[in-house]
Amino acid sequence: MNNIGLQLIGNEWRGEGTPSFRAWAPQQQQWLPQEFRESTPDEISQAVTLAEEAFHVYKKTSARERAAFLKAIATGLESLGEGLLNTASEESGLPLARLQGERDRTTNQLRLFAGMIEEGSWVNARIDRGTPDIRQMQIPLGPVAVFGASNFPLAFSVAGGDTAAALAAGCPVICKAHPAHPHTSHLVAEVIRQAAQSTRMPEGVFSLLHGATADTGQRIAQHPLLRAIAFTGSFGGGKALYQTASQRPVPIPVYAEMGSVNPVFVLPEMLRVNAEAFAAQYLQSLTLGVGQFCTNPGVLVVAGDAGPLMAALQQGIAQLKAGVMLTPGILSAYQSGLQRMAGQGALPVGKAPEETGKAAPVVMHTVFSNVIGNPAILHEVFGPAGLVVQCSNTDELHAFAASLEGQLTATIHGTPADLEAHAGLVDVLREKAGRLLVNGFPTGVAVNHAMVHGGPWPAATPAAGTSVGTGSIYRFTRPVCFQDFPEGLLPEALRNENPLRIWRLANGDWSREALS
Repeated sequence: MNNIGLQLIGNEWRGEGTPSFRAWAPQQQQWLPQEFRESTPDEISQAVTLAEEAFHVYKKTSARERAAFLKAIATGLESLGEGLLNTASEESGLPLARLQGERDRTTNQLRLFAGMIEEGSWVNARIDRGTPDIRQMQIPLGPVAVFGASNFPLAFSVAGGDTAAALAAGCPVICKAHPAHPHTSHLVAEVIRQAAQSTRMPEGVFSLLHGATADTGQRIAQHPLLRAIAFTGSFGGGKALYQTASQRPVPIPVYAEMGSVNPVFVLPEMLRVNAEAFAAQYLQSLTLGVGQFCTNPGVLVVAGDAGPLMAALQQGIAQLKAGVMLTPGILSAYQSGLQRMAGQGALPVGKAPEETGKAAPVVMHTVFSNVIGNPAILHEVFGPAGLVVQCSNTDELHAFAASLEGQLTATIHGTPADLEAHAGLVDVLREKAGRLLVNGFPTGVAVNHAMVHGGPWPAATPAAGTSVGTGSIYRFTRPVCFQDFPEGLLPEALRNENPLRIWRLANGDWSREALS
């Protein structure tokens, strides 16, 4: 039986609903023939209920067992070879080279989490031996719903960072596949199913649900057995899930990464000495992946003589080409966003040549007074659109920074003298963004132990978290302490002999030694 288009509920592919949507092929500008079924309410309930049953077993698996599961997923993805990349390219319009890098990022982050949990210190064990004797560690929350992103069919999707973090923590995952790349999601889900079976994970540790309507996502968010939600996408989608989860009889956390304009500040001396080279680098970052990155530097803030920079931007963008966007809806939203900016007083600097069915890169211009009086002009336009905000002096530049909403990133370009003279700008931006950069561009997000991909509202919710890097595991855990427990009832991480040999904060000192 051909199970493409069905839901994966535990170990079985099921199709109770009727075919309801198909994927779009951006390069061919046509709908693909394979039909996918919208998840029914009953299928959603089956998936979450099975995940809850699996949780009681999965939370007791050892770190080594969960690490083996993650590694098996990574190996399985690699074994799909060109077939996975070709399918993802057909559904997204992204080039094979980009998708190969994204697949490598996906497998690398799975193995990064595997190594971290095998080492074990991530549980943050804390021991205070006294009267009373109190010992604390992180434990998994329970079933987690992961909503795949449109713009990363592998790294922020079915086996992406959210899924890797939740599975590493000990939480079963119900993944809501993004309707932009359902066949890619199917292939990855089958890899996870096989990995779960080969490593003897409980059935229900992973399920995949399809759906092109908001109702499907809302039904998932409302299920009473769900314990947390991870979402990457639009502000509207993330906010809707956040509100639903907050209004449940038992509210649950929603970890939503919802986009950002990622302001780039160019300080006066840098603007004077490096305008042309900077303009070329900025346009490259702005148009990377047709601007379809949550870290796209959509706002460029300058103070001083911007004439050479504006001329370089105008000349540079005219030489660029239009590109295909992920879906017709995303292209339509991009075009509407440009019209909105123009209607709010932004003037064109330059534009790439138009092509039917494609997004032409655009740079527009406005001044500080217009932005301060009309902050809606700064709302994200998802795609290759940049807005230059001209400040007449550095006081306005600092005032603009202070007026910003929460951002994923904020960047400062300056000479050493610039940076010294504007040290106060760093203090302002630290309160506005999750990641600060100097003389770089935000469109590359490294996957490591130190990365923060998040920020204050409306970039993400909550601000105290990250969706990239190993720190993201803590979104799916909670601390619990054991008071005056006998040694035999304590988790291994908290026992005196420290059998796992992990780092622990024991009586105020970090140590891997056993307690006498």
